[in-house]
Amino acid sequence: MSSTRSDALVLGGGVIGLACAYHLLKAGATVRVLEQGSVGCGASHGNCGTITPSHAPPLNEPGMTMKALRWMLKRDAPLYVNPRPDFERFRWLLGFAGRCNPRDFWRAAEARAAILERSGALLERWVADDGLDCEYAREGTLYVFRDARAFAQEQSHLDALARLGIAVERKCADEVLAMEPALKPGVAGGVLHPGDARLRPDRYAAELARRVRELGGAIDEGARVEGFAFDGSRIAAVRSSRGEFVGTRVVLALGAWSPLTARSLDLRLPMQPGKGYSITYSRPALAPRRPLVLREPSVCVTAWGSGFRLGSTMEFSGYDATLNRVRLDALRRGAAGFLHEPEGPQVQEEWWGWRPMSVDEVPIVGPSARWTNLLLATGHGMLGVSMSAATGELVAALAGGIAPALDPAPYAPARFGL
Repeated sequence: MSSTRSDALVLGGGVIGLACAYHLLKAGATVRVLEQGSVGCGASHGNCGTITPSHAPPLNEPGMTMKALRWMLKRDAPLYVNPRPDFERFRWLLGFAGRCNPRDFWRAAEARAAILERSGALLERWVADDGLDCEYAREGTLYVFRDARAFAQEQSHLDALARLGIAVERKCADEVLAMEPALKPGVAGGVLHPGDARLRPDRYAAELARRVRELGGAIDEGARVEGFAFDGSRIAAVRSSRGEFVGTRVVLALGAWSPLTARSLDLRLPMQPGKGYSITYSRPALAPRRPLVLREPSVCVTAWGSGFRLGSTMEFSGYDATLNRVRLDALRRGAAGFLHEPEGPQVQEEWWGWRPMSVDEVPIVGPSARWTNLLLATGHGMLGVSMSAATGELVAALAGGIAPALDPAPYAPARFGL
């Protein structure tokens, strides 16, 4: 069988794979992207599109293990772990629980803050310089509280962001309501993250794909990876449903599917799919002026000129490919408690997608120790859009053997022996 050759073969056409392709093309490489579905069809499609340095503090905060155990029997809890026996999920949960301590929390927070800050700056530049039509705006994100006790407990989050050097502003109830007429009275207060931004993620993915093609890159949709050929410690070829392809470098950027494909490479990625949900509506008359996080129910609300989305939640149910309507109903209830118009006139889409959750809450980006021409770019959890630009930059630098703007050590696959 004849093969198609390129300098870089990127596996995955979500925002991470496309950002890697973009930077590799800018560095002068020939690039081909293999996407098993359509561009941006996974977690890149239906998330809330927030660019959030404010999310630098990871989930593995001390005390999270007990909180997750309390939520296990609540199917509508913000974080739900399916109690059905699953060895791989149990093993991941044990690893995650072992990292719910101050040392690992801060190690992850600092790594996440660095890549989020770098990515946010790059993304704003991309939008301006490349004319990305994706409804980007830097308006900040506002966390809103209706419970005074919960608002008081948020001080630890503010302290963490201050330690990381990320701007944050505490707001009283009157200030919150003045900022956001879409909110019902009765809020206890809020926290503004002025450095955050938002975009429409499906349009961002489409615009990245447009630029990749304009720069000479090839994107093969419907190209499911089916296997590999090897030459010693090199990946000699990638076999797909669209044929065989060869890359001097291979970039594994398959999001939540990465662990499944990595098994064929004798790699055990410490990741689990974390299912998120969203509902997209046509825009209501009284839409929020900026993205909101309704803190007690953990519902994210984003309004664009083209629509309105409720999203978030985290469900660990393995690779269960069903839409859990209990989770969607929880989004609706959460929004109804905070917003005058919690839903738009028309439902445009009910969606779920798997996020690639790494066990230490830090993305896995860098060269593999097992395969000399393999680079990994996965494990971004809920922050793939937010971290995409800097991830692509880091991958291109490592592939080209040049000094990266970020210290690559915190993200290196070598920390897991990969």
